[in-house]
Amino acid sequence: MELSRLDKLLEFIKNEPNDEFLKYALATEYLRLNEADKALSYYEDLINNHPNYVGTYYHLGKLYEALNRKQDAINTYENGMKVTKAKRDNHAFSELQAVYRQAMGIEEDDDY
Repeated sequence: MELSRLDKLLEFIKNEPNDEFLKYALATEYLRLNEADKALSYYEDLINNHPNYVGTYYHLGKLYEALNRKQDAINTYENGMKVTKAKRDNHAFSELQAVYRQAMGIEEDDDY
């Protein structure tokens, strides 16, 4: 019997329980399988225990939005922008800024 991608990831995380990439991969896989509660658990673990793993902020924020938790999404984007700015990750910062502005209802033309 061939192991599913989820089964493989769960086996890997048994050996490396603090591996941030594996946690991220599990969150993404659970989201793909429409198991939002499990995905949320892994994304929130990453934010709490691996705050410099910048990819988490965008996906957790989007999940919060999908769960109608808009303020949690906005807070997540704000925190992510702080982390990416400190890390000088301009690409991730601009992606987070775009979804933050969208969540806040700020149009691009509002700056002018």
